[in-house]
Amino acid sequence: MSKVQEAQKILKALELPPEQQNEMSALTLLALTGVGPKEPWKNAARKSLTVTKGIMAFAATRYRKKYAPNTRETFRRHVLHQFVQAGVADYNPDNPSLPTNSPRAHYAISEAALSVVRTFATKEWATACAQFKKQQGSLLDLYRSKRSTIMVPVHLPSGETFALSPGKHNEIQAAVIKEFAPRFAGSPKVLYFGDTAKKNLVIDVDALQQLNVSITEHDKLPDIVLYDGKRNWLFLIEAVTSHGPMSPKRVVELRKMFSRCSAGLVFVSAFWDFDQFRKHLKDIAWETEVWIAEVPDHLIHYNGDKFLGPR
Repeated sequence: MSKVQEAQKILKALELPPEQQNEMSALTLLALTGVGPKEPWKNAARKSLTVTKGIMAFAATRYRKKYAPNTRETFRRHVLHQFVQAGVADYNPDNPSLPTNSPRAHYAISEAALSVVRTFATKEWATACAQFKKQQGSLLDLYRSKRSTIMVPVHLPSGETFALSPGKHNEIQAAVIKEFAPRFAGSPKVLYFGDTAKKNLVIDVDALQQLNVSITEHDKLPDIVLYDGKRNWLFLIEAVTSHGPMSPKRVVELRKMFSRCSAGLVFVSAFWDFDQFRKHLKDIAWETEVWIAEVPDHLIHYNGDKFLGPR
């Protein structure tokens, strides 16, 4: 195993996120400890280094890995910041009062991490890692915790609850289930519901087949499909952010996909606010509906002869 691979193993054991277990991160750890290709980890030492003339120069001279000058910010933002958060490195230990953008900004391996690194491949290694994580905590756990606090909760009419990945698209989808569905679809059954991170979060194949809808892996379903059994209406809903609304092209595609469906089709474009809606005014097909989350009690009907209902 090379020293770079060993450094990656150390970072993984200290529970740095996967993004901070790459070659650049490993070389940063090696530079901060001063461990060369042939040196044992027990010889690791603490020495303050700047990014360019310290860490990047060490990688180039000791490991023959040269990085372009403009990679300095990548080292700083995607490796060293996380090292400091994880307690692996100290920022400006020789002069903590240095301003943020000072050319003399420097980093050093923390005393706690140094004591762990020196035990690598010894019988004390496991105990030292456990003690470090107990004292410093796990950055991986911290990031997971922060991510979970910003997940988008959604409660389906069936009582099922999901935590969607963060993002405006999923916020609109959650609003459709919470606000649109009870106002305009009664107590619908959710036949399809996707997450930006997991497309087929909910898909009721049996219920779709009962409505004579057969979905293949090549079919692109709308973001949400709701079924109102009392009126036998199927709501096909697009949550509009970066991708488009119910355009004429999209409606033709969906009518073909649902051509044998025994329920009436209702096409809906859902927006977060009027600003987003205005961007797509010319793209929306006639005989479709528009719902805007910031005014949840109202619909905009793209036709004058008929209000909400199948076309």
